Amino acid sequence: MKVLNKIFVACIVSLLFPFSGCAPHEDNDFIMWYEQPAREWMEALPMGNGRLGAMVYGGIENEKIALNEITMWSGQPDSTQDDLCGKENLKKMRELFFQGKIEEGNMMGSACLSGAGKSFGTHLPVGDLDMRFVYGEGEIKDYRRQLDLENSILSVSFEKGGVNYFREYFCSNPDDVMVMKYTADKPGKITTTLSLNMLRESKIRAGVDGLSMSGKVSFPKLGPGGVSFLGMISVLPVRGNITFTDSTVTITDADELVVLTDIRTNYKSENYNSLCAENINLAKGKDYEILKSSHVKDYRSLYSRMSISLGDGNNALPTDVRREHIKAGKSDPAFDALFYQYGRYMLISSSRPGAPLPANLQGIWNDNLACNMPWTCDYHLDINIQQNYWSANVANLHECNEPLFDYIRQLSVAGHRTAGKVYGCDGWVAHTIANAWGYTAPAAVGWGMHPTAGAWIATHLWTHYLYTRDKEYLKVTGYPLLKETAKFFRDYMIEDPNSGYLVTGPSISPENAFRYNNGNWSLSMMPTVDRCIVYSIYTACIESCKILGVDEEFRETLENDLSKLPPLMIGKNGNIQEWLMDVERAEPNHRHSSHLLCLYPLGQISYTRTPELMAAARKSVESQLNAPGWEDTEWSRANMINFYARLKDASAAYNSLQGLYREFSRENLMTVSPAGIAGAENDIFSFDANEAGVSGISEMLLQSYDGFLEFLPALPAQWARGQVSGIFAQGGLEINMSWREGRLKNASVKATKAHHFRLKLSQSWGKPLFRIDGKELSLDEGDGYYTVNLNPGSVLSVRY
Repeated sequence: MKVLNKIFVACIVSLLFPFSGCAPHEDNDFIMWYEQPAREWMEALPMGNGRLGAMVYGGIENEKIALNEITMWSGQPDSTQDDLCGKENLKKMRELFFQGKIEEGNMMGSACLSGAGKSFGTHLPVGDLDMRFVYGEGEIKDYRRQLDLENSILSVSFEKGGVNYFREYFCSNPDDVMVMKYTADKPGKITTTLSLNMLRESKIRAGVDGLSMSGKVSFPKLGPGGVSFLGMISVLPVRGNITFTDSTVTITDADELVVLTDIRTNYKSENYNSLCAENINLAKGKDYEILKSSHVKDYRSLYSRMSISLGDGNNALPTDVRREHIKAGKSDPAFDALFYQYGRYMLISSSRPGAPLPANLQGIWNDNLACNMPWTCDYHLDINIQQNYWSANVANLHECNEPLFDYIRQLSVAGHRTAGKVYGCDGWVAHTIANAWGYTAPAAVGWGMHPTAGAWIATHLWTHYLYTRDKEYLKVTGYPLLKETAKFFRDYMIEDPNSGYLVTGPSISPENAFRYNNGNWSLSMMPTVDRCIVYSIYTACIESCKILGVDEEFRETLENDLSKLPPLMIGKNGNIQEWLMDVERAEPNHRHSSHLLCLYPLGQISYTRTPELMAAARKSVESQLNAPGWEDTEWSRANMINFYARLKDASAAYNSLQGLYREFSRENLMTVSPAGIAGAENDIFSFDANEAGVSGISEMLLQSYDGFLEFLPALPAQWARGQVSGIFAQGGLEINMSWREGRLKNASVKATKAHHFRLKLSQSWGKPLFRIDGKELSLDEGDGYYTVNLNPGSVLSVRY
């Protein structure tokens, strides 16, 4: 054992920033807090910076920090993934379907279109940083573990043996490192041993500066290949001694300890080794308070754009206790607001500009469970990754979309090869599952033959424009990708000789099947989900062409094709048909509701335009919910919040939100795919419902998809009094509003771009007073609708 005494000049800093005792109990409604350490992963608290992620347990004697990095992937590119089907086989299959030979078409489809990635891989966790602390005698008092959502700081405090201990943790985006600080209110009381419990094959080194781990990912369960990686953990004690073995570092009798962590891989980064070392050295050269200040300032530049209050709650109770009260049927409106801001915190923490990949099925926090399931920890494009980003624009976090858009660009390159080889088409296509390596081919037909999946995620490109009105973004990023998406469907769709409609197919309605001639089949021509998505992509391209003044001939072609798409249809049972044929679901209780994209998020139906389809959509929702054995899970419950908000059913939306807490969340409020679903033996964290829950709450408070702006369209009785500021509407409109007794009292609408819009106000609220930029004016009213013109920076105020 090597022994070194290391006394840092940094002790001077401790005199300038003296320990202030236990963690302060701030007057802050947006703190999640607990009176005990986490016993398991689903009780630990998350932190991240868009690339690095961690789950902090807050143990007293034994602290565990589960480490993640977004590019820690197994697998590799697969040059054989597109060796499927081909143009001639596609033609033969379609002929079978047009002839009504559904069984034969499905058999041929299964033979020709069943993909099986040979090196698909999965995202994987890195492992755990373990810290064993030594204390003097005495009982533990006043333990508190908390996550401050307003500042993105985790902390732990307690007293033991007459000494107050305090820890802080954060993941810095500006300095791109994980930072932890351990202090006590008496000198020489920090003694700990650091070690690594790696989940990947690694070489661990220890020295006076800390620990490092390096290796190459191997996960044969999902094929060969994997990234190479390097992680560095730097220890910076004030006073005290450092000793180390081959794989551990021990700090004894320090006044305080700062630990810095970075992890890098060779995913699109040849110089990852030097980058890791350089980044750690840069962070070591900065005072802790500087690192913390930069982190908080950067985080708050996003988080502080919005505030929300939905009513009173018992913030004096620990978060897990409040959750238990909700499970017992109690209402806690302040908890609803906490969950909203927690979702925004998680999106900021898992998806930041410059991140090499977007948030995956587990955001940036891999529990080592999903990656061991058949469905892995990847990018599912048949609702899950879409839900990850539903909240970004409405919750005023537009920049968090950027890693997703970078990933769509990456998919478009690989998907161009898939489009050409599998279908003989131009443009690009992606199917149900995707990975870090450009997998865009079909998978098993029953759930993976979804050729509009890539187009579905591409609709986010248009949604982003609708909310931001950023014409330069549309020109450079949005429209070019949307155009290539549309070019695929221009080639891929074919006229149905029986109906004259332009149709896709064969494809599935994820991930269900239909009954036909005493059999259950997955493949058909033009399931409703395809119609919804193609309609959205074509409409986005047509509008983009008009806005940008480009591609007139292409626009006219799309307009002509758009008129040939089949309409949304109401089946014999009064539901929206899930397939072009009026057939029954093979599993009426199935969790997917893909045919209802027209309701949410694509907004192709509404009470003002298509009341009969809204009634059919409600019938579809209720048919699923009332089916025996309804296969509910976290994302399907979150779906219901958004569906019912669009249906203007405040009570049902609110009950769905409470159900998400009760049945599909855990102590740390992370949403879960529950044990028993899809073969899982344990609750498995799924990021999607945390974000879809935020979008659902937003839809209950504000809607702007139907050609007008509407305040409080689905406000439940439990939120009778509240306020929200900074929420966004389509048109680049930033909204502040407050309400009392369920009635709007004040609102302001700020235009970030020049915008002409209609405003709907409930006539039951009385007569409103309007001002624009402080000047009182009269607006024309028609049945509660008002027409408004705003210049950039102008503010419309509404007061009752």
